[in-house]
Amino acid sequence: MEGIVPLIIQLVSGAVGGNVAGSLMKNLSLGTLGNSIAGIAGGGLGGQILSILGVMAASGGGMDVGSIIGSIASGGVGGGAVMAIIGLIRKALAK
Repeated sequence: MEGIVPLIIQLVSGAVGGNVAGSLMKNLSLGTLGNSIAGIAGGGLGGQILSILGVMAASGGGMDVGSIIGSIASGGVGGGAVMAIIGLIRKALAK
């Protein structure tokens, strides 16, 4: 159970990060649903990659404040990054 809560936090913050990135980069936006889906995927991937690299290993994966903030940050950044990458690919294929 302790491993599922950070993942849920990363997925939700990834969806938020994808939508924030979509609103900031209107030319790469995938629409609300597309931004949310790309953000969820990026939030999960971003959090897992940072966890594998050991960036969030110092917190031990527990439910302390540092771990929660790390999950929110990694999910949001990962969600925004994946949304931007997919937006760039979509824009390049449309030309």
